[in-house]
Amino acid sequence: MEEELKQLTYTQAIAELEQIVQKMQSADCTIDNLSDYTARSLQLLKVCKSKLTETDEKLKKILAELDEEKQ
Repeated sequence: MEEELKQLTYTQAIAELEQIVQKMQSADCTIDNLSDYTARSLQLLKVCKSKLTETDEKLKKILAELDEEKQ
């Protein structure tokens, strides 16, 4: 499953999180499902956080390079 998570894009992870929220809000959601949905949501949130952190670092590096070029 770890490899499958690494393959997800940020957009895919957010889309799946949105689907999970809809399922959790439905009347068909049981306590057993709630536990599974919560666990999967945590995994997806970690993917999103990782992607955002990675993007932030790349942008900071690009901006630093641009600042160096100006000087």
